[in-house]
Amino acid sequence: MCPRVEEVSPCGRGRSEPSGCYDGLNYAPVRRVKACLMDVLYHLLFLVIAIGVLVTFHEGGHYLVARFGGVHVVRFCVGFGKPLVSWRDRRGTEFAIAALPLGGYVRMYDRRDPDAAAHVPADPRLAQLSFDRLAPNWRIAIALGGPGANFLLAFLLYWLAAVVGVTTVVPYVGAVAQDGPAYEAGMRGGEQVVAVDGRPTRSWLDVSLALADRLGDTGFIELQTKVPGGTQRHGIAIEDWLRGEDDPNTIEALGIASLRPAVIGDVVDGDPAAHAGLEAMDRIVAVGGTAVASWEQFAAQVAAHPGERIDLAVRRADAEIIVPVTPRARTDAQGAQYGYIGARAGLAKHVVQYGPLPAIGRSLDETWSNTLLTVELLGKMVTLTVSPKNLSGPVTIAVVVGDTARAGLGQFLSLLALLSISLGVLNLLPIPMLDGGQIVLYSMEWARRKPTPARIEALVTRVGLAAVASIMLLAFYNDITRWFL
Repeated sequence: MCPRVEEVSPCGRGRSEPSGCYDGLNYAPVRRVKACLMDVLYHLLFLVIAIGVLVTFHEGGHYLVARFGGVHVVRFCVGFGKPLVSWRDRRGTEFAIAALPLGGYVRMYDRRDPDAAAHVPADPRLAQLSFDRLAPNWRIAIALGGPGANFLLAFLLYWLAAVVGVTTVVPYVGAVAQDGPAYEAGMRGGEQVVAVDGRPTRSWLDVSLALADRLGDTGFIELQTKVPGGTQRHGIAIEDWLRGEDDPNTIEALGIASLRPAVIGDVVDGDPAAHAGLEAMDRIVAVGGTAVASWEQFAAQVAAHPGERIDLAVRRADAEIIVPVTPRARTDAQGAQYGYIGARAGLAKHVVQYGPLPAIGRSLDETWSNTLLTVELLGKMVTLTVSPKNLSGPVTIAVVVGDTARAGLGQFLSLLALLSISLGVLNLLPIPMLDGGQIVLYSMEWARRKPTPARIEALVTRVGLAAVASIMLLAFYNDITRWFL
């Protein structure tokens, strides 16, 4: 996370003072360190919040199914290590929050535990049924409870995000490289990407997720774009597309760049733009009859007419109006005059928002499509179609979570939903120590109609522990190489 401090000016955020400036008792190097520490703490806070929510729901799924099955839960813990705080309910279950917020667990009464005698339930009915006495189908249900709770949480979060509203940046295409695949498919810039392979795209994130689904594929990617007067479809040929590449940039690989559209961010009081009545989020579509698509084109037209009235064709909400404005004449360092109106660039944003009932369908669609996407990407990672270096650890997750939290509540909820889906899918992998591995063992026991030998369980557990540790080490290694090397 600290490398992002390079974005901070030498004397603090949002300021452009000389690098040797002095402000009170804060020298620039000290303020840079402070900015880095605050950035780290900010991202860590939202990482802890995200993990806390996801783990609580996951373990809560195990807990509720276990209780429904009649098994006594000895401890419900969020985090690992020494508990920071704990309490007990009337059934004797200990609820705890531990020091290391990287997971959690539900410990059930099991006679096979070395200290099982210390955790015998006070209720005689609960003491009669320990986890090892449960039928295999009940143990499978308990194992499924955690991932199931994650998918339910994702649905609820997507629903809440849809009701609250998600502010997104409209995916307008800027420059299109003439030697790139998109140019060959007929794209020339200025279009809005409205769908990828039939999947609606309301933001650049939607575009990225849809394109990620095609990593390693051969065939055609269909981009549907919106242009004045209608829509167009572009078939982009791919072959083993970005197979095995580290951190692939799918949008850049197509030869397209995002467009900074001619959208007003804000206006300066007292300057021509304010006097003319221009408002934030106005989109300039033409200057003096000349169509403009980007902010750079708009700025060039304004600069070319110092002291001359020009008519701006402005799209405001769903209407198009004409706004006359006379740029103020200014003189540059070479003595040449240019026009200035006092308007700053903004982003073309829109809010995707649904009512409570329509949001249900939207949430179901998001949960299902992103679950399929996660499964497909994991499969491609196993076959090395997608590089294992794309596996992210806690540092990358912290950066993404913190940055998304800054973007707004709706985007933060949507990211939590996506992380919850990822957690649910990962836990269903048939790896011992994970829920999926336990389900395989219990299913074998159910099919064989006799318990799995203790030595086999011990061996499988050791193999699973090694596999999980290897995955975690790879994720940490990827984080270190991505952010610090």
